[in-house]
Amino acid sequence: MASRVVVKGKGKGGKERRLAEERPSSTAKCVKEWSTWTLKKAKVAVHYGFIPLIIIIGMNSDPKPQLYQLLSPV
Repeated sequence: MASRVVVKGKGKGGKERRLAEERPSSTAKCVKEWSTWTLKKAKVAVHYGFIPLIIIIGMNSDPKPQLYQLLSPV
């Protein structure tokens, strides 16, 4: 006769806990999606806007350098 091995999960409230984790409230889901979308857009804006920002700040400082002086490594 073959014996069956039954493996039980660890922890309490297995099925009920999993259901609660799988379905977050619609408000929480909306906030999470919105914040993710906002952070992705902010990352792109910072990525492409950092060097132009430095150039603009450099051109508005005293003494006022020319554009080629800001871009040259010397």
